[in-house]
Amino acid sequence: METLDLISDAQTTEERFLRQIFVRDQMHEWSKNPLIMSRAEGVHYWDVHGKKYLDALSGIYVASVGHGNKRVIEAIKKQLDILCFSPPMHGTNPLAVQLANMLAEVAPDDLSTVKFECAGSEVTEAAIKLARQYHRLKGSPGKYKIISRYQSWHGSTLGALSASGLKSRKTVNEPMAPGFLHVFPPTCYRCPFGKSYPSCDITCATLVGDVIAMEDPATVAAIMVEPIGHTGGVIDPPEEYLKLLRKICDENNVLLIFDEIITGAGRTGQMFAAQTFGVTPDVLCTAKGLSGGYAPLSAMICKGSIADAFWGPVETNPGFVEGHTFEGNPISCAAGIAVLREILERDLLANTRTQGARLRQGFERLMAKYDVIGDLRGKGLFQAMEFVADRATKSRLPANPGFGVEVGRRALANGLLCRFDPHWIAFGPPLVSTAEQIDEMVAILERSIDEVLHK
Repeated sequence: METLDLISDAQTTEERFLRQIFVRDQMHEWSKNPLIMSRAEGVHYWDVHGKKYLDALSGIYVASVGHGNKRVIEAIKKQLDILCFSPPMHGTNPLAVQLANMLAEVAPDDLSTVKFECAGSEVTEAAIKLARQYHRLKGSPGKYKIISRYQSWHGSTLGALSASGLKSRKTVNEPMAPGFLHVFPPTCYRCPFGKSYPSCDITCATLVGDVIAMEDPATVAAIMVEPIGHTGGVIDPPEEYLKLLRKICDENNVLLIFDEIITGAGRTGQMFAAQTFGVTPDVLCTAKGLSGGYAPLSAMICKGSIADAFWGPVETNPGFVEGHTFEGNPISCAAGIAVLREILERDLLANTRTQGARLRQGFERLMAKYDVIGDLRGKGLFQAMEFVADRATKSRLPANPGFGVEVGRRALANGLLCRFDPHWIAFGPPLVSTAEQIDEMVAILERSIDEVLHK
């Protein structure tokens, strides 16, 4: 039976169909109430049963310029008639060159050299390889260790997973690759050191310098961080944090890598969170919203001085040893160009800042209404609220399944797609969202919180 037939007849064939695929959730639990989307338009989804959902998550922080965007679709259709695939072992194609130039123009400062990949995991993995190969070419082959953070998520491939700091995703795959160290993230709301900002002296950052010293700077290649951590509950750092990491890296000849898989392509109200925080990394990784969900695409953007190390005679310099079959694919690059044009020409960065402020106002109103909301975090259209048992003590609610999960499930039942965890809820709606749509998202969330509190 064809997949489309199975989907259209989902009610009668669910059990047989669901055993033919793996989804991201635990299969046994998901199959009790399977969600199978059939179409999307603007900021809405419809499932196979015709139910409509307001997309407060951009799918998964991907649909940056909305679903069914005509400009992006037409760009892809046009490119299909011209060139679908170019030989990556022998050269590149005009679309890849054009998109690379566009990214170099919108990236901060001297981030000017681009390497394309297909997914977030691939591009963070590539950044790890770049850091190690760079130091080898510069005469420091012993610099191989990567410092990242607990509660981080950098991807599913082995190197990216080794850099990640989530025990729930690592333990089942251990042992991990060697050479990865983890430090505590800048969770000001729940400081792991028992301190309070700003009297804390930003211990979460200065400690990274101590770790480098204890490990020996001659062995450390890079620090990799998400400017705003996602999986720990949308952890936006204090203003000084990233600036201190930049200083520590400069003092120890260590590369600073920003994982902007989520925060890139306008999510924080600037093209990149590096610009939002005023800190330029040596390497910036972006994906998800870069192609708006229309084709697989990711990009690693590095400083020209880093790229220069890979330039030289083949007898003494192998170049950057990294490659994938579909890197720089012309269809994906056509989508990326169209998405960037939408963001720039429609000034979606300004809209993100405006609607982000409106979203924060909506969250603040809910926080004033419900004592169960303990903290609000995030920037632009990437924001979250943490739920607590007691706001004064910050004590947590039971984690099984967790208040956040219950609210998220009610929201889904009420037609709202968002990111939920036992202790928090996150929104990441498309950058094209209107004020009315933001208000509707908040209203559905409010209704869902009410229903869980009064069940």
